[in-house]
Order: sequence, then C-alpha cells, then structure tokens
Amino acid sequence: MLRLLPSLAALMLCLGAARAEVAVRDDSGQWVRLAQPARRIVSLAPHITENLYAAGAGERLVGAVEYSDYPEAALALPRVGGYTRVDLEAVIALRPDLVVVWQSGNAQAQVAKLRALDVPLYVSQPNRIEDIAAEMERLGTLAGSEVRARDAAERFRARLSALRDEFAGRAPVRTFYQVWHRPLVTVGGAQIISAGLRLCGGENVFESLPRLGHQVTVEAVIEANPEAIVVSGMGEERPEWLAEWRRWQSITAVMRDNLFFVPPPLIQRHTPRFLDGVERLCRHLETARARRP
Repeated sequence: MLRLLPSLAALMLCLGAARAEVAVRDDSGQWVRLAQPARRIVSLAPHITENLYAAGAGERLVGAVEYSDYPEAALALPRVGGYTRVDLEAVIALRPDLVVVWQSGNAQAQVAKLRALDVPLYVSQPNRIEDIAAEMERLGTLAGSEVRARDAAERFRARLSALRDEFAGRAPVRTFYQVWHRPLVTVGGAQIISAGLRLCGGENVFESLPRLGHQVTVEAVIEANPEAIVVSGMGEERPEWLAEWRRWQSITAVMRDNLFFVPPPLIQRHTPRFLDGVERLCRHLETARARRP
C-alpha cells in the first residue's frame, strides 16, 4: 500500500498541471494554448492594454506600446515602440509568456517574426461591439483572472443592452465619420465605429466601403450630403479643422451646424469605454434630429 503513494502523488500532480492549462480561440480563429496562465504579458496596442486591465490582468503586464495611457497605471509600463512599428528586441527582452497583437494595426511582418521565435501570440481584432466583452473574457482566461474578466464583461453587456433599448427605433441620420483631415479618412461598414452609428440610428454614408479605413475626397462627402459630421482627431479637444467644413454650405450637416466631436480614446478604441463614446455619439445624433425643420 505504501508503495502506491508515490504513484498517487505523481497522478495528483499531473491532474493539477492539466487543470492549470488554459486555451482560447483568438480573433484570427487560431487556438492559443498555455501550459499555465500567463505571468508576463506584452501588449502591442493601446486598446489591448486597456482591455487587459479591465479583465483584471493589469498586474501581469510587463510592457506595452506608446499611447497605452489608460488606466493611469499603464503609463508606468516599459515601452516597446509604437503599434505600427514595434521594437521586437525590446519585446523579447521582457521575456513574455504571452504577446497580444492587433491584427489590423501591427505590421504583419513583425507579427510573423514573433511567431517564428515561438512566442505565444493572441490576435485581437474586435470588429463588433459584442466582441469587446468576449475579448475581456478570453484575456481573463489566459491571465488567470477569469472572475474579474467575467464581471467586467457582464457589466459591459448590460450597459450595451440598455443603450440599444434607449435608442431603438430612432429616425435615421445620415452621418459622415471623419478620422482625420489630411488625408481625409473615414471608416467602412465593417469598422466598429459603424456599429456604434447603427446603434444610435445613424447611417454611415460610406457604409458600403469594404475596408476598415478609407481615404475619401471632399467631393465625395459633398455628394453624399450627410446630415451630421462627426470627427475624432488625435486629442481630447475638438480639432480646429472641424470648422473647415463651414466652407461647404451646401452640405446639410453644415447648414444645420451638426458638426460634432467625440474624443478618440472613447470611440476609436475597442474597450469598455467605447460605450462612453457611443453614448456621446447618440446624444449628438439626437441633437441633429432636433434641428430638423
């Protein structure tokens, strides 16, 4: 009987190791498997950094890209370049057991180099509003913070449902969403901002464009004749170039002074704060409806 005890102990250790293994499917459809929850995570996009904190995994972060500025604790993280040009040597030097990459934002050649080094990667690309909650849950699984991640996801889903109920059935508002002014950049129908517009009863005048981001012309905007123009820009302040549209008085949005601003960290990051941006967007479109003759 005593001779069986070492075997029993070994079996229990194996069972414990099996329970420690975690696996999720990322936004590229690939399975990410870790022998145990990640202890050293590097984030390669600001929205990923924010979602990791929201999922309760902030203490596992050891590095992030520039502009990872929320929450405040993220400001203290070592930097590994920008999301468009990652410093791969800095990433490797941090000895990560998980790197979370942005599918449409990080250079694919750099992502391929990380894969070649056998660094475990999770690919993030939440294109639907619902995907934000699911991403927090998956990141929580990978970091061993499932309970906090699930709570955050449930709060997000409850608020999303409340916003949908509040703005359901609103009269459509044809809207031009402007990311930048030189060049003039907007979003296509598959971009999550377009989903936010739809929730508010807005109609993206460039909904039919296939890619997430597109360069357009002033002439195309004039021809589309939006009832509202919403811009983001780079900072927390309303950009001066929004007023440039006042030159084009034939546009309905200009005639009715429906020129609106939503801070980019709220509407251009796939994070829980996206709903803050959506709520502001919805209020702006309510203003546009109130200004109809």
